[in-house]
Amino acid sequence: MSAVLGLIDLLEIANRYGAETGAGQIGHVMLGKAPLPQDRFDAIWLPPNLTGQRGDGDVGLHTWLRDRHHAGAVICSACAGAFWLGHAGLLDGRPATTHWALEQEFRAAFPAAQVQADSILIDDHDIVTAGGVMAWTDLGLHLVKRWLGTEIVSQVCRHMLIDPEGREQRNYRSFRPRLDHGDTVIRELQVWMEAHVSEDLSVSSLAARCGLPERTFQRHFTIATGLATSTYVQELRVEKARGLLERSQMPVNEICWAVGYEDPSAFSRLFRSVSGLSASEYRKRFRIR
Repeated sequence: MSAVLGLIDLLEIANRYGAETGAGQIGHVMLGKAPLPQDRFDAIWLPPNLTGQRGDGDVGLHTWLRDRHHAGAVICSACAGAFWLGHAGLLDGRPATTHWALEQEFRAAFPAAQVQADSILIDDHDIVTAGGVMAWTDLGLHLVKRWLGTEIVSQVCRHMLIDPEGREQRNYRSFRPRLDHGDTVIRELQVWMEAHVSEDLSVSSLAARCGLPERTFQRHFTIATGLATSTYVQELRVEKARGLLERSQMPVNEICWAVGYEDPSAFSRLFRSVSGLSASEYRKRFRIR
């Protein structure tokens, strides 16, 4: 509800400036469960929710969304709201985003969707999806820009103390490896890797630690974690680097060595490719003071 009421506030602020400048107004209504109106809408938004529900049983709502979409409405979502769009069949073959922590669940539920979970917002013309719970701000500004223009967006941003652009979900993403897969050998190795990130984490070394042939080890590791060994090691080390950037004053070069890399330049390129920010930019934004 914070997202629902927050978006209403954002639109009201936009309307205030729209009235002052003659840019126009955005009418809005919050709909309940039933009955859903058959009116024509310019846009419909499915908000985030913290209930764990995914909307697979809301058949009536799915039909209503499809009908409104066919009638010309732009269908929007934020965070888990995208699941309702998926169940309505509106995301097949379409690019879409949701919260990064829901990416794997979303991919499994809607394999025909083109999931781009690093993006905060994806505008695919008649389908607009936004990422995390707070991405309602990005969606709200996007809709204001669409109907009232960039000048009103600028005024709303200054009024609400929010940034108009420049965010990506990968700036905020955390590495959360699977630990509930049931493979005891791989689980013990993962725990060891967490505490020994600066040591030799090559496939040959990890396979030897598990007492498995390399090919057998790689197959078991990928089945258990869902990631290739090299990708897992890379994500783990970048996550450890994020923590050091947030909590310490260590120079970036020392952080590079502390998480197992010898070449600071290569580490810097890797960190940017994963997080979307340089190490110094990340520290400036996320440092815990």
